[in-house]
Amino acid sequence: MKRLFDIGLSTVGLLVVWPLLALLALWIKLDSKGPIFYRGLRAGKWGQPFLILKLRTMVENAEQLGGAETSSDDSRITRAGKFLRQYKLDELPQLINVLMGEMSLVGPRPEVMDEVACYTRQEQNILRVRPGITDWASLTFHHEGEILRGSKDVHLAYHEKIRPEKLRLQLQYVQSHSLLTDMWIICRTCRAIFE
Repeated sequence: MKRLFDIGLSTVGLLVVWPLLALLALWIKLDSKGPIFYRGLRAGKWGQPFLILKLRTMVENAEQLGGAETSSDDSRITRAGKFLRQYKLDELPQLINVLMGEMSLVGPRPEVMDEVACYTRQEQNILRVRPGITDWASLTFHHEGEILRGSKDVHLAYHEKIRPEKLRLQLQYVQSHSLLTDMWIICRTCRAIFE
């Protein structure tokens, strides 16, 4: 049932947002050098690697210039990228990942492979479900970049200020998710975008 829900909503979502995606793609291209899309390696269900699709919000080769965690004052973020990140518009292409079965609309946010390699045995339970575009942790840390703003060591700050609670919320979702829960999280996410 969850998979049918994902296919139906992601298909409708893509049909609705494609004109917006076209405009955003043009803006990204005019704003800075580099591709329109960012494809990053992430851990999917059971830890299987897949390429997540996002609108590019950072300078070309940003991964070589810094780590995976990003504060809102990161110099790698482009002008267009600041706006896209504020309203989570960079996440819209992940509807394609959902349609392809690599992600779900709702589920723990997919992590980079290095981060997943450090999971404890209990934390590995997060990988029992498809990663999602949104979840309880995404709502709690909606402004993650602001929490990390001004940190001398963004990676360390992420591990101290965000990671423990994020993993707790993700494990909570895995243990008690349902279609009704997913619909509630989607509604809460839509509201949070405009707050």
